[in-house]
Amino acid sequence: MDNLTHSLVGAVLGQAGLKRKTGLAMPALIIGANLPDVDVGCFFWLHGTEHLAFRRGITHGPPALVLLPLVLAGLLWGWDRWQTKRGTRPEGRLPVHFGRLYAMAFVGCLSHPFFDWLNVYGIRLLEPFSSQWFYGDTLFIVDPWLWTLLIASLWWSLRREKAGAEWARAGQVGVVAALAYVGLNAAISGGKLARDDDVTGRTVIASPVPLAFWNREMILGSRGHYAIVDPAIEGRDPATVSPAEEAALIAELGDCALEPAIRGAQGNSQAEAFLFWSRAPFLTRAPDGSVVLRDARFTDPRVVDRFSLALPDVRCEPLGEEHPKP
Repeated sequence: MDNLTHSLVGAVLGQAGLKRKTGLAMPALIIGANLPDVDVGCFFWLHGTEHLAFRRGITHGPPALVLLPLVLAGLLWGWDRWQTKRGTRPEGRLPVHFGRLYAMAFVGCLSHPFFDWLNVYGIRLLEPFSSQWFYGDTLFIVDPWLWTLLIASLWWSLRREKAGAEWARAGQVGVVAALAYVGLNAAISGGKLARDDDVTGRTVIASPVPLAFWNREMILGSRGHYAIVDPAIEGRDPATVSPAEEAALIAELGDCALEPAIRGAQGNSQAEAFLFWSRAPFLTRAPDGSVVLRDARFTDPRVVDRFSLALPDVRCEPLGEEHPKP
């Protein structure tokens, strides 16, 4: 998910009562909720699509979720000690207990992979023990409805705290409401039988769409040939959908056979990184006859350049008869 969502989750957890546990609990929760994204630093040394294979991996796995909170707790504890020595420590701050501070940082960090898992991008939850990708197919990566629930509960809790009233209940309501919203979306996706197989099998992905959380784009197909079924006809009785309407609302993806291109791309670190990350890879034909490698999850023209790779040395071989219309 986006970092605003992660930050709001950490803040609402604090307002649910966790910030009472120790001094500096709130920054531990908020920073911890964003900390696994330190892997964004890979953009300084990785090029092209190599970042796709690195991100949401090692910093989101079990060892990192233990060590990153430890580093954060140590820094915050040291900050408190430094302020104490300088005489600048705020009088209203609770005593800082290192063990509890670590627990708050750990809770914040743990919330991060949970929310990252909820979208179609995926996450490698078991790195470095396994590089398997896991997908929740539950929320769009930026969800204003979730923002609204979290911001409303945070505002309510802070307002009650300022007024001297009991404020933790408002934060707890926010946590429950957010989890209920996640559960509702999981039920919607589950009802559409979202699942995926490897590239040689059949792929069915229920991909959440922006704003209209009740809709899903269904990605159907296999072996480099996919169809995206628009929510306007997905789930309707086929007898009520005219051929013209179906043609307009089903986008077919894939111009070239995938397997020859994969063989031709061996030794190409950019292609190998893309295919390691990709869940529904397909090829489009470039004007010069070469191909561009893309993923059916990310076909929006506004983001396609970030999730595509030109293969100038690979020629396009037409899809064969083994690729019927999905």
